[in-house]
Amino acid sequence: MTTDDFSDAALVLVGHGSTLNADSAAPISQHAQELRRRRIFAQVLEGFWKQEPGIAGVVRGALVRRVFIVPLFISEGYFVEEAIPRELGLRAAGQPDFPRVQERGSQTLLYCGPIGTHPSMTGVLLARARDIIEKHPFPRAPRPQETALFVAGHGTGRNENSRQAIERQADLIRAQNVYGEVHAIFMEEEPRIGDCYRQAQLRNLIVVPFFISDGLHSYEDIPVMLGEPERIVRDRLKQGRPSWRNPTEKQGKLLWYTASIGSEPHISDVILERVREAAQGKT
Repeated sequence: MTTDDFSDAALVLVGHGSTLNADSAAPISQHAQELRRRRIFAQVLEGFWKQEPGIAGVVRGALVRRVFIVPLFISEGYFVEEAIPRELGLRAAGQPDFPRVQERGSQTLLYCGPIGTHPSMTGVLLARARDIIEKHPFPRAPRPQETALFVAGHGTGRNENSRQAIERQADLIRAQNVYGEVHAIFMEEEPRIGDCYRQAQLRNLIVVPFFISDGLHSYEDIPVMLGEPERIVRDRLKQGRPSWRNPTEKQGKLLWYTASIGSEPHISDVILERVREAAQGKT
C-alpha cells in the first residue's frame, strides 16, 4: 500500500462552527462533499468546535484503521495547537508539545497541519482579489500596480502564531511584485483593519478576509471596521444583500471587499496535500 492509498482511512475535517451563524459550517460541508465525491477515503466526516457534531464524537465514529484529522483553520494558533488537540486527547493540559501521530487501540490518529499555512493559499488569496475586480470593474478596473492589497486576519494576544499566517501571506504576495502595495491588517491587533485607508499610499484598495467561513466577522464586523454604519450593514444583511457595496469610496480611497477564502474550490486539494504530508511523516 502506498502513502497515497487512503482506501483504509477516514478523513475528519475540523471546523470552528458557530451557534449564531449557519453559514459558518458551509465551507467545511462543501469540501467534505467534494472529497466524498472523489471516493478517495473510506469515510469523510465533519466535526466542529462550536456546534454539533462535536469533534471528539466524530473521531470516535471513524470505523477504519487510519484517521486523518485536518483542521480547517487559518493559522497554527490557539485552536489548532491547544484547544482541538486537548479535546481529542492528543495533548495533555500544560504539555509543551504532542506527537502528531498517535495509536488508539487498533487505530492510528494522524493530526495534520492547518490548511491556512499551506503554500498554495497564496494563489487562493490572489484569485479572490482578481475575481472581485473582474466582477465589479466600476468605474474602471484598476491595474494591480495601481492597487493596495490588504490581507485581513483576526489576530489575538492568546497565541503569537495567530498573526504569522497572515503576515507570511502578505510577505509572499509582496515578493511577487504583482500589487503596488501589500499589507497585513487585523481585527484585534495592530495594524487594525480600519487603518487601511491611512496605510495605503494608493487610491485603490482590495481587502481580502483571510478567514475560512463567511460569518459574523466577515459579514458584519469587518465592514463596520472599514467604516460602514452598523445600521446599514445590518439592514443589508436582513434584506439578503451583501453588507459591502463594491467598490465603496471612503476617506478619498476606493475599496473593494471580497468574500472569505474558505469556499475556494482549490481548498479541497489543499486538504489532500495536508493528508499526504501526514502520511509521509512531514507534519
